[in-house]
Amino acid sequence: MGRLTGRLFVFFTTCLISFIAYSSQIFVIWPWYGRVLSVELLELLVPFNILVGLLLWNYRLCVITDPGSVPYTWRPDVNDDDGYEVKKLTRGPRYCRTCENYKPPRAHHCRQCKRCVLRMDHHCPWVNNCVGHFNYGHFIRFLFYVDLACTYHVVMLSKRVMNSTTYWDEPSGRELIFIVLNFATCIPVLLSVGIFSLYHFYSLMGNSTTIEGWEKDKVATLVRRGRIHEVKFPYNLGVRRNIESVLGPNPLMWCCPTVPPGNGLKYPLAEGDDSGVEWPPKDPDAYIYPDEGRNHQFQLPPSPWTYENGTLNPELQPTGTRRRRSAQPKAGEGPFAAVPPYHPAYGRQESHDTYSPDSGSDDDDEYEHVGRPREFVRRGSEGYEVRPIHREDLLRRYVEDRTTEPGRYQLYVPEPPSEPESGAEEDEYIPLAEKVEMWRTRS
Repeated sequence: MGRLTGRLFVFFTTCLISFIAYSSQIFVIWPWYGRVLSVELLELLVPFNILVGLLLWNYRLCVITDPGSVPYTWRPDVNDDDGYEVKKLTRGPRYCRTCENYKPPRAHHCRQCKRCVLRMDHHCPWVNNCVGHFNYGHFIRFLFYVDLACTYHVVMLSKRVMNSTTYWDEPSGRELIFIVLNFATCIPVLLSVGIFSLYHFYSLMGNSTTIEGWEKDKVATLVRRGRIHEVKFPYNLGVRRNIESVLGPNPLMWCCPTVPPGNGLKYPLAEGDDSGVEWPPKDPDAYIYPDEGRNHQFQLPPSPWTYENGTLNPELQPTGTRRRRSAQPKAGEGPFAAVPPYHPAYGRQESHDTYSPDSGSDDDDEYEHVGRPREFVRRGSEGYEVRPIHREDLLRRYVEDRTTEPGRYQLYVPEPPSEPESGAEEDEYIPLAEKVEMWRTRS
């Protein structure tokens, strides 16, 4: 996302918040109370404006706060008892080739910000910033105050609508227009942000980010399929400590903007997590690199097309599909047509017969297209291995997929007309009256 586009997103979000917050007060609530300042009006609007102020404050902090970047001089401590995250390809510390620097635990590279972000959750276009270690708490509070302010706003407008049943308290045309506009903008925001907030509140209690949530889903899939044993998430410290790691140790200050604890380069692990299993655990069915040592240097194979032990597959063929041409007739079977009987070309095309497996030749020229695509086996990053298939087995599959015979419709060949009896041709030219007289004389 470009710089101008990101600023337009922030401007649009600010305008939307301001419209929902202040148009309802100026054009709906203020005329409802007779445009007179009163205690009842202050009791209604002061809490709402406090929520709006905290909302805008946390939104501003989300936009301007740096989520945290990796210092260029940072290096992982390989002698640390807690260990360090390793890269699956090289078995060494995680390294970002774009930033040309090592990556701490839970850090990821953002393509929008073009840098590695500490404890990266996601890149939010509405704040034009990454949500990371130092602004994740502001983002959580922003979502919380959006939910509270929108709920208060809907209740306030609903109260105005409920009290407009009498004739002298009926809203004017302008009030009615702004009531409809506020409902049309506030309710979708409340539903969308509310669902988004529930997910992030759940992630906050589990001390996981959006990216780590995807990793946990993959691990749960591997456990469900029986590929690995259940692995505990290493950063889950308990609900209370998980919230304190983001919003601070003082519960009274959780709703106020504070600086999160820690520097984002190292995070405490759960107690009793001494299994030594890396996170996220790897799939045992995935490609296993030849050396599991930390100093292993990965080397690409000489050819991407390998077969079993690394040699070139001798049966490698082009991947274009081919079709078997028409074959020899089967004994005892009649001819077959390629079109149904009601087709205009029925009987005028060359008919063909069924195929006999014993009559086929082994020449590769007889193949032009086969009904079923060829089978491939994925072998990690080394390319594809073409699995050889027997010709007769391939033809049997083709016949089973189509019908019991290659011909779709049986061609009807009418029998030739029978020879006329002797004297029948002469009777055709005798008039009917003479035939009647002949029958009477015979009788």
